[in-house]
Amino acid sequence: MEKLLVLNCGSSSLKYEVYAMPSKTSLGKGLVERIGSSTGVITQKSDKGVFEVEKPLPDHDKAMELVKAALTDSEKGLIETIDEITGVGHRTVHGGEDYASSVIIDDDVIAAIEKNIDLAPLHNPPNLTGIRAAMEMLPKVPQVAVFDTAFHQTLAPSSYLYGLPRELYTKYRIRRYGFHGTSHQYVSNEAVKLMKRSVENTNVISCHLGNGASITAIRQGESVETSMGFTPLEG
Repeated sequence: MEKLLVLNCGSSSLKYEVYAMPSKTSLGKGLVERIGSSTGVITQKSDKGVFEVEKPLPDHDKAMELVKAALTDSEKGLIETIDEITGVGHRTVHGGEDYASSVIIDDDVIAAIEKNIDLAPLHNPPNLTGIRAAMEMLPKVPQVAVFDTAFHQTLAPSSYLYGLPRELYTKYRIRRYGFHGTSHQYVSNEAVKLMKRSVENTNVISCHLGNGASITAIRQGESVETSMGFTPLEG
């Protein structure tokens, strides 16, 4: 049985969950808060109970060390040793025009995420920090970047270009990118399954409702229109 670790790393928090594969069963999940402060805290929940520790967390490396301790705790851990993790998935906000799907992380992928920091200055830097911390902790384990923007790379130019001078796109990359792509892709695929239809013969409008909200028109499994644009502010 393979076990996958999924990370969503923010500037001051880190969410994670462990899945048993191929059943996709969640073994438990956790949240690290207040990274960068003297009062960091981790809360991990599973069938074994709640693991909670408060301690100084000056950076993401220390946060990952605490995640490792929680995962392998003798009483409430999700795994016995960190070597049981066979893959790590990273929620990564912005892949720009570089990626239309999830990818194995290598030096080129890290360089692309760095290049797109200008497009997501609040998200890509902590995403990168989490990636590097996880690679340090699990150097021999494949790491995968899952981009929020990837699903919307099927938008046509008539959908992603604004009515602005073209130089703003060619020089500054100002265009509609769309966000919440992983959510829209998953929800639309599940809707197709529940309706017992084929992807090729189904059009869907999906709604993502949370701290941020967006809608996407999906034709035959591909995003063709989405409400969020150059930034999530278009809603």
